[in-house]
Amino acid sequence: MKFARSDVTRSTMTPTALSDTDVAHRMADAARQAILPHFRAAGLQSDNKLDQGFDPVTVADRAAEEAMRAVLRDLRPEDSILGEEFGAVEGRSGRTWVLDPIDGTRGFISGTPTWGVLIALGDQNGPFLGVVDQPYIGERFIGSPDGASVTGPMGQHLLKVRQTTDLSEATLFTTFPEVGTAAEAAAFHRVADKVRLTRYGMDCYAYALLAAGQCDLVIEAGLNAYDIQAPIALIQAAGGIVTDWQGGTAHHGGQVIAAATAELHAAALELIQQTA
Repeated sequence: MKFARSDVTRSTMTPTALSDTDVAHRMADAARQAILPHFRAAGLQSDNKLDQGFDPVTVADRAAEEAMRAVLRDLRPEDSILGEEFGAVEGRSGRTWVLDPIDGTRGFISGTPTWGVLIALGDQNGPFLGVVDQPYIGERFIGSPDGASVTGPMGQHLLKVRQTTDLSEATLFTTFPEVGTAAEAAAFHRVADKVRLTRYGMDCYAYALLAAGQCDLVIEAGLNAYDIQAPIALIQAAGGIVTDWQGGTAHHGGQVIAAATAELHAAALELIQQTA
């Protein structure tokens, strides 16, 4: 569902005349400047945030989030912030910016261009403004109640999901073939067995391509709020659907299914919810 509200494009809590979209662009610009010197740079180091497994973080992740937070301190000091690297800051406006400075750090340190900067703005009802920015390619996807668009090497274009309704004609994206727990992976593969094409390793770029009409489904598990809030706002603005695996709201993360059409969403959800 889309959120219609008169206060999306302009904050009434600060004296600045910049719209929320303007602020989001400034944040994305700042993140680009912080990140690009490190991408594919010789000697880039990463730290592992996990005692078991591998969840990398780099100087680029931290620098980008610090740069975005600096923009918010100047332009939206009343708003709350939730970021992957530096946690939560409580504000007084009832609005929260949700930041993932590099979604897909594994791809980033591997040199692939499927990572991106995620910026969302929302309230108690969920995100209503979302940016997925790919600095290296130079593509910026943005969605709001006014619609969805992308600006990049091919210029600026409006976005709309494609109208695939049959799973047998659908393209499905996800990031990890194992998709969470064994039970979650089994649920994913019940859908993957029915679609025309499945692609892996996409990170946030999968959601941008769904909004752009290049794929039809994204199914993932084990997400955090900062992984999904920007994609939710973008895909909804392009006419798609994003829920959890029970058909409820997904902006807190966890198990997520994004679909281009209601028919695909219902068909995939039925397969996901099947019990052995």
